[in-house]
Amino acid sequence: MKALHMSLAGLVAVACASILGGCNKSDPVPTVQAAQAAKPVSGGTLTWGVTTEPACFDPHRSSQQNAFWVERNYIDSLISKKADGTYAPWLAKSWSVADDGKSYTFDLRDDVHFTDGTPFNAAAVKANFDYILNNVSTTSASASLLVHYDHAEVVSPYVVRLVMKQPDSTTLESLSSVKLGFISPEALAENRDLCGGGPGVVGTGPFVFNAYQRGQSAVFTRNAAYNWGPGNAQHQGAAYLDRVTYRFLPEAAVRTGALSSGQVDLIEGVQPTDASVFDKVEGFQYFTGPSATTSFTLNVNYTVAPASDVRVRRALRDGFDLDAIVKSVYLGTVQRAWSNIGPDNADYNAALKGSWGNDVAAANKLLDEAGWTQRDSEGFRTKDGKRLSVEIGYPQPYVRDSRDVLIRAVQSALRQNIGLDLGLRITTAGDFANQKATGNWTIYPNTDNPSDVAMELWDMLGDQGFLYNAIRNPDPTITSAINRSRLLPVGDERRKLLADIQKRAVDEAYIVPLFAPAYHLAAKSSVHGIGFEPELDGPASSYDIWVDKQGG
Repeated sequence: MKALHMSLAGLVAVACASILGGCNKSDPVPTVQAAQAAKPVSGGTLTWGVTTEPACFDPHRSSQQNAFWVERNYIDSLISKKADGTYAPWLAKSWSVADDGKSYTFDLRDDVHFTDGTPFNAAAVKANFDYILNNVSTTSASASLLVHYDHAEVVSPYVVRLVMKQPDSTTLESLSSVKLGFISPEALAENRDLCGGGPGVVGTGPFVFNAYQRGQSAVFTRNAAYNWGPGNAQHQGAAYLDRVTYRFLPEAAVRTGALSSGQVDLIEGVQPTDASVFDKVEGFQYFTGPSATTSFTLNVNYTVAPASDVRVRRALRDGFDLDAIVKSVYLGTVQRAWSNIGPDNADYNAALKGSWGNDVAAANKLLDEAGWTQRDSEGFRTKDGKRLSVEIGYPQPYVRDSRDVLIRAVQSALRQNIGLDLGLRITTAGDFANQKATGNWTIYPNTDNPSDVAMELWDMLGDQGFLYNAIRNPDPTITSAINRSRLLPVGDERRKLLADIQKRAVDEAYIVPLFAPAYHLAAKSSVHGIGFEPELDGPASSYDIWVDKQGG
C-alpha cells in the first residue's frame, strides 16, 4: 500500500509550522505520519548519500554549491535568512543599520563558543573577516561578498560594528551566508589546511567534524553544548542525532540502490527516472526544494571571438528547442529557464517568458549575416577557413544532475540545426581558476546560490564579480546598472532595475539560461525534520533531523 499524503488543510497548516520557512509551492507535502508523529527523539545516526564530494571544507575558500550545505553542519553565521526573505537572529541577537547604510552594529550572544573551547565574540568576528581579506583570494566566494566591506570595530566584547566603504543592499544576505560563517580564531592562526576537512575545521555549529576519508565519506558528531540555533530552525538546543555520515555516491543508480536497500537513510540528487521509486511509495518520502537562486545557465564571455559578435551569441541562444531538450532529459521534473534568476525569486523577471529561444530560421539568418556562410566536411559553418566553434569549459567537481547530458543534447542540436560547433571540455577546478584569473574563458555553465538577485547578477555579470573581474572593458551599461542596484534599498525601484538587467543579459545573449534546478531528496519514512535553507536554496544541515527509534 502506498503511503498516505496529507490532504486536509488543517493538518497541512500544523505540519508546515515545523518546516523551515513554512510551506510554499515548492515545499514537500508533509505526510499524515509526519503530522501525527510524536515529539522528536534524541539519539540515533543518519547516513546521507550525496552526489558530490566537497573539493574544500573551508567555507571561506569553498565555491562549490554542494559543499555549502554540508559545511552548515559545523559553521554558523551572524544571522539566518527566512523563507519570506527577512532575517532572523543567530549568533547575533540583534542588529541595527546606520542611517547612511555605511555601518552595521551587531549585539552578539555571550554564551557561544567554538568546539575547541575558544569563545565566540566580537574579536572572533573581526578575526574571521580580517582573515578573509588578508589570506583568501580576492576572487573567492567569501571575499566577493566583502567587496564593499572596509573593517570591523570591536565596540565591546560582545558588540561588533562592521564598517562599509559604501552602502550595499546585499549586506544582510551576505552575512547570512555560510561563506561568511565562523571558524575558530585558533584554527585560523595555526594556518591549518582547512580545505582538507577533518577535526581541524573548528566551528560553533551543531556538529563537530569528526573524520574525513577522501572519496568515501565525512562524519560529524553532535556538539552536546550547542544551544544557539538559528531563528528559522525548527527547534533550539543540541541536534537530535548523535552522528551524521555523508557518503559520496556520484552514480545516481548507486544512490537509489543504497536508499532502497537501507544502506543509507537519505539521498539528494534523485534522478527523474528514479522519482517513482520513492514518491508516494510506502516506507519512503520524496521532497522537492525551491528554485529561488539561479538557473543553470551558459555564461557566455562576450569579449572573446567569435562570441564577441552578438549575432553568434543570439544564434547560439535560439538555435535549438530548449523546451524539448529539458523535457527529454529531466522528464518534467524541472522547469525550462527564461532568466538566469530562478522563477521562485521575488525579483525574477517573469516578462522574459516566451521572449527568446527555438527560432532556428532566425539563428541561421544571423550567422549568414555574420559571414559564416561556408561549411567544412563535417557540416560546421566556417569563415575565412576557420570553423565556427565555441567551447564550454565545465569543471569536473561541479558536474551533477545530468547537466553534462543536457549540454551534449544542446551541442548536438546546434550542430544539426545551425552548424555551430559547441565544444564541451570537462576541466579541473584548477584549470578553470587559471582561465578565470586571466579572463581566458569562453562559456562557463553554472548555478550560483545567493538568493539576493543584485548579488547574483553581480557575481555572474558584474565588473568585480566572480566571472568578469579579470575581463577588460565589460559592457558598461550592464555593469553600472548592477553596481547601482546594490546601492538601492530593497523596493520597487531596485526590483525594476534588476528586471531590466535580466532582460539586457538575455537580449544580448550574454547568458543562455537552460533550466531552473531544484534539489530532489528521498528518505526513509523514519526520517523527520528534513528542510531546505533559504539562503542556499539547497538542503538544510542535519540540525533539525531526527529519526524514529526503530529507524535510528
